[in-house]
Amino acid sequence: MAVSIRTDGEAAGLASPSTRSATGASWDQPILLRLVSIALFAGIWEVAGRIPVSFAFPTFSDTIVAFFGLLADGSLATAYLSTLQPLLLGVVLSAFLGVGLGTICGLWRTGEWLVIPVFIVLQAAPVAAFIPMVTFVYGIGMTAKTLAVMILALPVIVLNTYKAVRNVNESLLVMCRSFLGTRWQTVAKIILPDASPVIFAGLRLGVAAGFVGVVLAELLITPTGIGDLITFHRSRADYAEMYATIASIIALSTLTLVFLQWVEVRVFRPESRGA
Repeated sequence: MAVSIRTDGEAAGLASPSTRSATGASWDQPILLRLVSIALFAGIWEVAGRIPVSFAFPTFSDTIVAFFGLLADGSLATAYLSTLQPLLLGVVLSAFLGVGLGTICGLWRTGEWLVIPVFIVLQAAPVAAFIPMVTFVYGIGMTAKTLAVMILALPVIVLNTYKAVRNVNESLLVMCRSFLGTRWQTVAKIILPDASPVIFAGLRLGVAAGFVGVVLAELLITPTGIGDLITFHRSRADYAEMYATIASIIALSTLTLVFLQWVEVRVFRPESRGA
C-alpha cells in the first residue's frame, strides 16, 4: 500500500510540470501569435503606404505620429467625450430592453409571435436607411444618435436572449417542477442562470453593433465627435489624421470586446476558467 501511495505521489509530481508547461503554452502561444499578427499587419500597411497604393493612403508610421498628435492637442479626447455619450446610453438601454423582451418572448408564445419577427426584420434590414428617418422625426441631437445605436444593438440582444431562454436544459426544468418550484423560481433560479452565457454573448455582440451605430450616426446625422474628426480631416486631405481617428475607434471597440469576452469566459463559462 505504501509503495502504491508513493508511486501515485511520484506520478503527480511528474505530471505537474507537464501540466504547468501545457497551461503556459496555452497562454503564451495565442499571445505570441496575436503579436505576430499585429506586427505583420503593421508591416504590410507600411509597405502599402510607401508604394503607395493611393495618394490618400498614409504609411503606418505617419498614422501613428498623427495619432499621438491628436492625443497631444486633446482633439481625440474631446471627440470621444462626445461619441461615448450616445454609445453608452444606447447600449445600456438596449441591454435592459433587449434582455427583458427576449426573456418575455422566450417564455410567452404569443410574445414570440408578435415581437420576434419585427427584430428579425430589423436585423436583416439595411439599418443605415433608417437613420435619415430617425433624423427627420427626432432631429440631430442626442435622442437621434441614441436611437441609431439602439436600432443596431437591440435586435442582436433580443434574438440571442430569446434563443437562450427557449433552449434551456429541459432536464433542469423537469427537476424544478419535480421539486414543486413556482413559475418565478423556475425563471429566477433555472432559466436565467442557465441562459446567462448566451445572453452575455448577445450583449457582447450588441456592444459591437452599438459601435457601428454610433459611427453611422455621427457620419450621417451630424458630424460630431469621432465623425466630426473623420469628416474634418478628410475635407482637409489630412489622411494620416483621418486614418488615425478611424484606427482609434476600431482599436477601442476591439479592446472593449476582448475585455467582455474575458469576462464572459471567467464569469459565465465555468468550464473555461483557469485553474
